[in-house]
Amino acid sequence: MTAWDYLLWVAFPYAASGVFVVGHLLRYRYDQFGWTSRSSQTYENRLLRWGSPMFHYGILMVIGGHVVGLFIPKPWLEFFGVTEHMYHLGATWLGSFAAVLTVAGLAILIYRRRLTKRVLLVTTVMDKVMYVFLASTITFGTTATVLYQIFGGGYDYRGSISPWIRSLYSLQPDPSLMSDVPFFFQLHVLTATALFLLWPFTRLVHVFSAPLGYLVRPYVVYRSRDNPRGAGSRPPRRGWEKSERPLERSRK
Repeated sequence: MTAWDYLLWVAFPYAASGVFVVGHLLRYRYDQFGWTSRSSQTYENRLLRWGSPMFHYGILMVIGGHVVGLFIPKPWLEFFGVTEHMYHLGATWLGSFAAVLTVAGLAILIYRRRLTKRVLLVTTVMDKVMYVFLASTITFGTTATVLYQIFGGGYDYRGSISPWIRSLYSLQPDPSLMSDVPFFFQLHVLTATALFLLWPFTRLVHVFSAPLGYLVRPYVVYRSRDNPRGAGSRPPRRGWEKSERPLERSRK
C-alpha cells in the first residue's frame, strides 16, 4: 500500500464525513434562512415540471439501490433468498432504468438552468460547482454500470467496495480493498466523496428538510372576501364582521 492509497481511501473519506456532519450543524445553526432549495419555479416552469420529477424519482431509486448494495452484506441477502443471480439482474436492469431517468432529468435541469436567462441569473457559483460534481458522479457510475455490468462480464463490487465502506464506518479502514477496483468505479467513489464534502455548502441541504409535517398538520382554512355567490353559498354567521376590499372601502 502506498501513501496515495491511504490518502484517497482513508483520509479523504474521513475528512469528507467530518465536513459533512459539522458543516450541516454549523449551517443550520448560523444560516437557517439559507437552508433552502432556492427554487426557481417562478422563473420557468415548463421544463422544470418534467426534469425535476424525473431526476428526483430517479435519484431516490439510485440511493435505494446503493443502500442495499453497499450497506447490506451479501450473506444477509442470501439468508432471505436473494441469490447472486437475482441481485445482479435487479441491480443491473432496475439500476439502468433509474440511471436513465436520473440522467435525463438532470440533463433537462442543466439545460434549463443554462439556457433560461432568468434562471441563469440566480445561479450561484456553488450551484455550478455542485452540478459539476453531481453530474460527474452520476456519469461515472452509469459508465461503470454499462461497461462492466451490461456489456462486460460483470463486477462484484459487493466483494470490494461494499466491505471497504463498512470498514470505514467500523473505524477499521482497509484501503487494500480498493486497489483492484476498476477505474470508473474508483472515479465514481471519489467524485461522490467530493460531493458529500461540498454538500453542506450547497442547495443540497434541502434534502434534510423534507416537509413530513405536512402529512399531519391541520387543514388550512381559506375564507373569501367576496359576497356569497351561488345557490349553495351559506349566509355569513352572526358575530363575523364583514371584510371589504380596499377599493370598495374607498368608494364609500
